[in-house]
Amino acid sequence: MTELSTAGAPPDGHAIAVMVLTVVALYLFTRDRIPLEATSLGLLAVLAVGFSVFPYPGFEPARLFEGFGHEALIAVCALMILGQGLVRTGALEPVGRLLSRTWGKAPFLSFLATLAIGAVLSAFVNNTPIVVLLLPILVSMCLKTNTSASGVLMPMGFATLVGGMSTTIGTSTNLLVVGVAAELGMTRFEMFDFVVPAAIAGGVAVLYLWLVAPRLLPKRRIELENPSPRLFEARLHIDEHSAVVNKTLAEAKALTGGEMNVLRVRRGDTYLMPLPDVTLKAGDRIRVRGTPQKLKEFEETLRAKLFSGDQRVDAEHPLRAENQILAEIAVVQGSSLDRANLRFARFLDRYQLAVLALHRAGRDIWRAKEDIQDVILRQGDILLVQGPREQIAVLKQTTDFLVLDATVSLPTTSRAPLALGILMAVVTLAALGVMPIAVSAIAGAVLLVLTRCLDMGSAIRAVSPSVFFVVAASLALGQALIATDATEFITRTFLAVTLDAGPTVILSGLMLLLALLTNVVSNNAAAVIGTPIAMGIAAELGAPPEPFVLAVLFGANMSYATPMAYQTNLLVMSAGGYAFSDFLKVGVPLTLLMWLTLTWVLSAMYL
Repeated sequence: MTELSTAGAPPDGHAIAVMVLTVVALYLFTRDRIPLEATSLGLLAVLAVGFSVFPYPGFEPARLFEGFGHEALIAVCALMILGQGLVRTGALEPVGRLLSRTWGKAPFLSFLATLAIGAVLSAFVNNTPIVVLLLPILVSMCLKTNTSASGVLMPMGFATLVGGMSTTIGTSTNLLVVGVAAELGMTRFEMFDFVVPAAIAGGVAVLYLWLVAPRLLPKRRIELENPSPRLFEARLHIDEHSAVVNKTLAEAKALTGGEMNVLRVRRGDTYLMPLPDVTLKAGDRIRVRGTPQKLKEFEETLRAKLFSGDQRVDAEHPLRAENQILAEIAVVQGSSLDRANLRFARFLDRYQLAVLALHRAGRDIWRAKEDIQDVILRQGDILLVQGPREQIAVLKQTTDFLVLDATVSLPTTSRAPLALGILMAVVTLAALGVMPIAVSAIAGAVLLVLTRCLDMGSAIRAVSPSVFFVVAASLALGQALIATDATEFITRTFLAVTLDAGPTVILSGLMLLLALLTNVVSNNAAAVIGTPIAMGIAAELGAPPEPFVLAVLFGANMSYATPMAYQTNLLVMSAGGYAFSDFLKVGVPLTLLMWLTLTWVLSAMYL
């Protein structure tokens, strides 16, 4: 063991450079302000240019782009399209109706059924559409039964992540690990080859999420359709006769009793931060938010002119709140707002709804110098909108958004059975070995478009750009690590750290390392880097590679401890009003529970 752990030549310059680049890339993957697509393309460019300027014997730089045609990436994209087809056609609507009917009769058992159904469905479909299906049902049932939604939304989201571990197509991470391991010489896992360890650990996790997790979460009530007066945004124009000319913003607020909510101050073509010491000048325009009564009071108190849009607010053009409601809507996968802004998507023209606020992971993302129409949105963002009740109902039927309110309105179409049948055929053909999942999935995606279950625009938007480019870049980085023998060096280092430990301890340590890594960086990147290391560890130990590869697969799927670890965590965070600490309270114990259970199961089954 000692000789195996310390033998071998030190890494050369290329290997050191690639390992340093790996660390830099993993760090950049954690930066929210840098799009994952930009980091991924930058990584590809640096690798390609680096190997071109500094050639490495036996390695062609053009090989770095093979990831764009990798079967795992093709399967991932096709499965995202299939999942979008289920959402667009409402193929999962019967499941939602069944749960909504049973929830009122036996909430405690219905919650368990919801967790189990979410886990099982996620074994075959990307968990984003499953969460999109279940979120409004749970919110609605909690509002109707006057219970806290925060106790059930996060456990439901985690249950879909747990269920995704159990098949090769459950997550994009699974497909990547299976594909990379097969390329490195391991016998390819078939669809249900690791369902037993996943089911055992999943059963333990579901019991924890059902019985323990709700007690760890604070009780927060969701009141989205509250009867309070509606809020409006308007502009107060300051002229030379105003009472606040040459006064600070703090003094202006004091005149209103501190009740004026100032969003921004515009002076000419520039925007000023609404800081207390900003001195107001004639010609300034103050954007404020409040009820119609309060806005009129501000106008009179400050002796300013009140405008809504370009229209002066007066007796003939009042601010009216009749039949208007507030609603929170989430941007989901495939939405026309994903990676777009409100102006480009013509949101106001299409839906006749005013967007009052934008939030990402509980934080306001509308900057002072930016018009709300120009903020680039992404999956998981929450929009606070106001408009007629009928328009909110229209919004629900688009499947572009997830509307969180007290009603269950699940869209369905006549093509729902066809979309469901196509998915079942894709899964069956792959499970029976008739054709690879990449082939059956791409054929199913084409059938969805040909049968008009999904239009071409929706199919294109279903493919997440961040997942696409992260997978391609991660595969390129994995190739570079293997070609330069950097993975061999990392393997030897890992074995040296775990010197004299048995295979079970090494396997457990590898899984825990991946579980920690996947909560701060892309789980796909962690999986692609970890898989060749797992193969190397197995070879050094003379052990079967399957348990070590599965340790990487399961560890890279444990995205529980942070809201940024997975896109559905952000959806759940916004819908349930969770804080970062809530994910730590529930996610860390779940990670430890899964880690210990899977360590025991994999060791018992394979070592």
